[in-house]
Amino acid sequence: MTESRRLLRHFLAALAYRTQKALRGAPDGFGEYRASPTARSPHELMWHMTGLVGYARTFFHGGEYAPPPVATLAEEVVRFHAMLAALSADLADQTLTARLTDEQLLQGPLSDAMTHAGQLAMLRRLVGAPVPSENFIHAVIHAENVSERQSDPAAPDHWWHPDLPPQPPGPIRREGPEA
Repeated sequence: MTESRRLLRHFLAALAYRTQKALRGAPDGFGEYRASPTARSPHELMWHMTGLVGYARTFFHGGEYAPPPVATLAEEVVRFHAMLAALSADLADQTLTARLTDEQLLQGPLSDAMTHAGQLAMLRRLVGAPVPSENFIHAVIHAENVSERQSDPAAPDHWWHPDLPPQPPGPIRREGPEA
């Protein structure tokens, strides 16, 4: 397997991890939350993410991919992870050749899907159930695991609290006598 394919498989695992982090502990009804009348709900975002990963597969297998709607966010999450597993297998199959470069896969549908994982996390804050922050460098991510079963954070930010506003970039600087 080429180095770029190995990295793309790791990217898919990171996408699975971040998606599950955004969904873990979501309140009831989160799947249908809509920030505005024309914004996608979390369920619709996941449906779109499934479509993006399926679209990436068409560059290996041809054809088109447009997933039909499913009734619940939970069903869509299962389908999304199955599609991630299929694309990961495609990337690992040295007999498959894509009709575009690995870089184009990354800059196109795969980066688009990661953007939507971030949107899921943002929607969690808007619905009043923010996602705890962590240092993703230390996250336990393995290319072989693109499933719903993702590890808990390895390096959560211990200063984080759901009622605190977002912190500025860089190290957290404490003020006061203990700083």
